[in-house]
Amino acid sequence: MSLGIWMISHPFAWGQQTVVPDSSNTMLDYKREVYIKENIPGKKPIPYAYVREADVLFSKTIWRMVDLREKRNLPLYYPTQNIGSRVNLTNLLLKAVESGEIIAYDTSDPNNEFVHPLTGEQLDVQFGAKHDTIQVSDADGNMIAQERVVGRQTDQVKKFLVKEKIYFDKKHSILNREVIGICPIRVFSRDDGSSESEEDGGGAELQMVKTMWIYVPEARSILSRHPVFNRFNDSQEQSFDDFLMQHRYDGHIYQISNVYNNRTIEEYASGIDALYEAQRIENEIFEWEQDLWEY
Repeated sequence: MSLGIWMISHPFAWGQQTVVPDSSNTMLDYKREVYIKENIPGKKPIPYAYVREADVLFSKTIWRMVDLREKRNLPLYYPTQNIGSRVNLTNLLLKAVESGEIIAYDTSDPNNEFVHPLTGEQLDVQFGAKHDTIQVSDADGNMIAQERVVGRQTDQVKKFLVKEKIYFDKKHSILNREVIGICPIRVFSRDDGSSESEEDGGGAELQMVKTMWIYVPEARSILSRHPVFNRFNDSQEQSFDDFLMQHRYDGHIYQISNVYNNRTIEEYASGIDALYEAQRIENEIFEWEQDLWEY
């Protein structure tokens, strides 16, 4: 029995998938999926473990700069345009803010990330949405003014600033990392607001703009209901919440809580020295944990 005849005689052979022949004797698939994906859309976030203050021997607050152009962080950046149920982290957060599920907070106060909410108009400004007028030529070659509407430039979000709380829980003898907040950062050239100059290696001055702060414990419900693309296996998807809680992203330390009003590393080191300083802080935290053990 040929494959075509077998498929016609067994219309539900592919998991309730209806397959019928058309006039050209080819198979028409009226469903996009072989099976219905139910795991991620109905998933709930795993609750935080209860931690007593008396059990915390050591804690520090750090801010980590995550570059979305690095291979490990690509699932947070792509797709730049929604593909069915697939959406990147920036668009997902903006959609949740517009629906009222979460709140976007102002970035102007570095010491109070989650205090001052942003309005829709303020978000438009932060993400580069605008109305302007450009000069274009008509059919006769004359230059005329034409209004241009530019939407939110979410594709310019090339970095995330992630706020984390690191603490040692003596009850379980483990150094934990909890994600507290996320701040998408737009990277674009200062002259025209586009990111093309950076990609082409041009000499235009680049600008980084912090767009909004999102309080992650407040957003975990929606993060757990949307999948992150798994480049190894399409059937083994994980949620954005899993991706963040399991620290599957990569980035260097940008700032750490200190006596100098939470100054960033770039305020006292630059270039490769800033990277060395970030690595020194990473090693210091690692060695603090290792020194607690005896072998």
